[in-house]
Amino acid sequence: MTALQEYQRLECTGLWRESPDAQRREVIVSFGDATLVIADAKNARALAHWSLPAVQRLNPGERPAIFAPGPEEGEDLEIEDEALIKAIGKVHTIIEARRPHPGRLRTLLLATVLICLFALGFFWMPTALIRHTAGALPPAKVRDIGLASLTDLSRLTGPPCTTPEGRAALDRMGERLLGGGGRLFILPNALSGAVALPGGIVALGRDVIETGPTPDLAAGHVVAAALARDRTDPTLAALRFAGFRASVDLLTTGNLPDGALFGYGEALLTRARPDLPLPELQARFAAAGVSAAAYSQAMNLPQDTE
Repeated sequence: MTALQEYQRLECTGLWRESPDAQRREVIVSFGDATLVIADAKNARALAHWSLPAVQRLNPGERPAIFAPGPEEGEDLEIEDEALIKAIGKVHTIIEARRPHPGRLRTLLLATVLICLFALGFFWMPTALIRHTAGALPPAKVRDIGLASLTDLSRLTGPPCTTPEGRAALDRMGERLLGGGGRLFILPNALSGAVALPGGIVALGRDVIETGPTPDLAAGHVVAAALARDRTDPTLAALRFAGFRASVDLLTTGNLPDGALFGYGEALLTRARPDLPLPELQARFAAAGVSAAAYSQAMNLPQDTE
């Protein structure tokens, strides 16, 4: 390294000591080509050449400044000239800036990794945990979440039909269309069609029963809701609404926090009707032994879905 151009002619007097037990002697100190040249003040004979990158200051912040050619050398140099002291400091600053800093690179890489891990945890972990929780729940707990969803939905629709005769008819219909463990509930208002809830529960709007030309319309909505349930897990949808923290509580304590599903009824009523593949829907109608004509007409589907 060549010293900075502005310092190439800079020189001053100083006191140099060759070893710790030697007498200090007056010298001329000047910048050379990447070196600090120390010469006898009487005859200008060079006494030492110190490598600028290796020069160390022994008393930072004090005056006069004392320098050494390295950490283990016995020499030292005492300088009072402010310009030369500042010049040595500036050269060292430039050298330090140009020197590789592997520690900084490691710190940068570590920070990058930590940021990536944080982003991964922030964006991926909640979704993964909710999905894991939905798949790990026992059937009884899934049914509890379904009933809690139905309760919140009932705030808007009114309570479901609970007469013994009506309940018996709905149980028979649910057994036929939903299989073992499926339960149907009729809600009096607001719900158009049917919606699948966790635990094999399907809520059906009463208007479908009252306005349908035949029971096949109501049955068709139940069949479609069952297909939607099999394609999109209602338990996962409910837990996504409840949120990450509620899912953590459910996973660790076995219970959702109070009010975790409050407002889920509005979400169910305003959610877009799922787009079901027509071939799968046709197969479901055929398997259930339900005529698809009334449902197809109501939903503007092709009329060959018998």
